[in-house]
Amino acid sequence: MDFKIAGINELRAGDSILVDDKFICKITDITLSAPGKHGHAKARVEAVGIIDGKKRVFIMSAEDRAKVPIIEKRTAQVISVNGNKVQLMDLDSYDVFETDVPEDLKEKIVDGAQVTYSDLMGQKIIKGLK
Repeated sequence: MDFKIAGINELRAGDSILVDDKFICKITDITLSAPGKHGHAKARVEAVGIIDGKKRVFIMSAEDRAKVPIIEKRTAQVISVNGNKVQLMDLDSYDVFETDVPEDLKEKIVDGAQVTYSDLMGQKIIKGLK
């Protein structure tokens, strides 16, 4: 996965951030405080894990740098559905892989359908039907 480096003060709600070098999170709220008499401005960041759905809140200096993952949306075709698992073939690289079916798409994903997915640190997550 590719990253870019950005200052905390440059990030906004809706941006992605890598927390603790292992959790890809979507920022839900970011609040910047005014700098103090002897220090830098602080940023309070609230983020939700894209993979695990857990809320994370942390405070950093507004001058700190953070890793921002570059998330690519890709397209795949459904080869087979087996319960909660689905086998997909990437339409660009022709790689075949298996991943979980999201709860909200269980009834809609059928053999031959095309889906969009994201590869997040080696875990592939279906985002929707194409």
